[in-house]
Amino acid sequence: MAISFQPTAWPLYVWLSILVAIPGITLLYDLVTWLRMPPGPTPLPFVGNKFQLPKKQPWIQFEKWSKVYGPIFTIWIGRRPTVVISDPVIASELMEARSSKYSSRPRMVAMGEILWDGASVLVQPYGKGWSTRRKLLHMALTPKALRLYKPVQEAEASRLAYGLLHRPTDWVKLIETFTSSVVFCVAYGHRIDSLGAQVIRRRFEFMQYSASLNVPGKYLVETFPVLKYVPDFLAPWKREIKQHGKEEAEENMALVDVVQQDVARAEASGGSKADVPDSLCKMLLELRETSGIPLSDRDFSFIPASLFGAGSDTTASTLCSAFLALITHPETLQAAHAELDAVIGTERTPTFDDEANLPYIRALAKEVLRWRPVAVLGGTPHASTEDDHYEGYYIPAGTTILGNSWAINLNEEYYPNPHHFNPLRFLDEELAVKAKNPFGPLGKPHPSKSGHSSFGWGRRICPGANLATNSLYIALAKLLWAYDILPIEGRHYDTFAYTEGFNIRPQEFECIVRVRSESHRRVLERESKEAEAFLEKFTPFGE
Repeated sequence: MAISFQPTAWPLYVWLSILVAIPGITLLYDLVTWLRMPPGPTPLPFVGNKFQLPKKQPWIQFEKWSKVYGPIFTIWIGRRPTVVISDPVIASELMEARSSKYSSRPRMVAMGEILWDGASVLVQPYGKGWSTRRKLLHMALTPKALRLYKPVQEAEASRLAYGLLHRPTDWVKLIETFTSSVVFCVAYGHRIDSLGAQVIRRRFEFMQYSASLNVPGKYLVETFPVLKYVPDFLAPWKREIKQHGKEEAEENMALVDVVQQDVARAEASGGSKADVPDSLCKMLLELRETSGIPLSDRDFSFIPASLFGAGSDTTASTLCSAFLALITHPETLQAAHAELDAVIGTERTPTFDDEANLPYIRALAKEVLRWRPVAVLGGTPHASTEDDHYEGYYIPAGTTILGNSWAINLNEEYYPNPHHFNPLRFLDEELAVKAKNPFGPLGKPHPSKSGHSSFGWGRRICPGANLATNSLYIALAKLLWAYDILPIEGRHYDTFAYTEGFNIRPQEFECIVRVRSESHRRVLERESKEAEAFLEKFTPFGE
C-alpha cells in the first residue's frame, strides 16, 4: 500500500502523535538543559518557577535559595533560564573576566523595542550600536571631565546644606533637588532649583512608566515577541506604549535644542561657545559637528538623557539610606564628626581637596553603597551571547544573568556581621586596627578595587558610577560637618523597610536634622552665597 505524504491524507492518529511529540521533545530538551545548568528550585514544565517567585522583594528569596543551592543557581521564567549569582568572585569571573560573552541584555520587547525603539543604551544588546553610545557617554565621564564637574557638585552640595537650615523636615526633597540639579548641570548646563520644574516632573514620569513595563509577566509580548507586529489599531496596549515613547523622545530632543539655542545666543551676542557652560550635550554637539556621530537626532538625544536615570534617583536613594544608617548606628555619626572636626575645623565646609584626608567619610560612603544597594538585583540584567561552562555547569547562549547585589553585599564571607553598618570595613587594615574595630575581621578580599560591586560589572558597569560617587562623598561630607542627624526619641526604625522595584530606597521616615552650632550656621550661610554666585551661569529650568 502506498503511503501518502500529503498532510491532508494523514489519519488522525498521525496528527495526535505529532501533537504529543512536539511538546514531548520540547520537554525533553528543557530537561536535559536543566540537568546541565547550575542547580536551583525545581521548575514546572513550560511554566518554570513562576509560582515560586515572590511578588515582593524577590532578592530576599534569592538570597535564601543561594544558601540552599549555592552561590550560583538557576531559576526559570517559563522556558527561559536565569542564572542568579550571589558571590562577588563568581560575578567578577563571568561578567568581567568573560565580559565578551556576558555583556548583552535579555530581550525587553515592551520597554526596549516598543517604548524606546532601541534608542536607549540601557537595554541595547551587545553590538556596534551599543558600543557607539557607550563610547560617547564615557567621553563625558573621563577623569578629566569629572574634575570639571566637581565645582558644580561642591556648589550644589553647599546649597543642599544651607537648605536644611530652613527646611530640616524636607530633607528628602532637598536631596532629590541636589542630585537632579547636579545631573542636569552636567548633562545640559542648566540647574534645577525646585522639583516643581516641569522638566523634572516629566523625567520622573518617564522613569516610572518605563519601570512599569519591566515587570515579568505583565505583557504577553515578552513571551511571544511576534505580538509586537500586531497593528496598533488591534493592540491598544502597544499604541499606549508607543505614545509614551514618542513623548519621551520629544522631551529629550527639546533639551538638546535648549543647548543649541544657548550656543546660538552666545555667538549672536558677540561671544563664543566657551561662554556656554560645559556639559555632556554641548560636548556631543561639538563632536557631531567636527567628527560626525552616526545617530539620528532622536537617538542622539537619548545619550545625555540617560545620565538622569544613572545618577540622579539612584544617588538620592543612597543618601536616604545614609540617613537611615546614621540614625540607627549613632556611633558612625560620632566618628564622622570627630574626623571632620580634626581635619576641617569649624571655619569652612569640606571640599574635594580634603577627600584624601577624610578616610572615614570615604569609607562611610562606600559602606552605604554596600549596606543597602539601590540596584538591588545588580541593575538591568546581563545576557550571555555564547554557550559557556562554569565549574562544570552549562550556561547556554541567551541565558539571563542576574548579580543579586543584596546577597553579594551581605555575603558574610566578605562582610562579617553584614547587616551592621560599619564603615571601618573600608578603612585600610592599619587604620582599622587603630580604630579598634569591634566587629571582627574584615572578611575575604573583594575582587573589586572599590571593595563592593554596587554599580554593576564589566562592560555594563554604570557609566555614571564615578560621578555618583563624587556626589555622594561631597554631600555626606558637608552634611555631616554641619548637622546632627538623629533618631526621634522612642521611634522604631526598620532597616529592612524598603520600597519595591528594581531600584529601592527606604520607605519614608522622619528624623531630626539639627545644625551643630551657630558657628556652623554662619559658615553655611556664607558658603551658600558663594555657591549661588558660582551657579548663576547655569540658568535654571522653570516650573
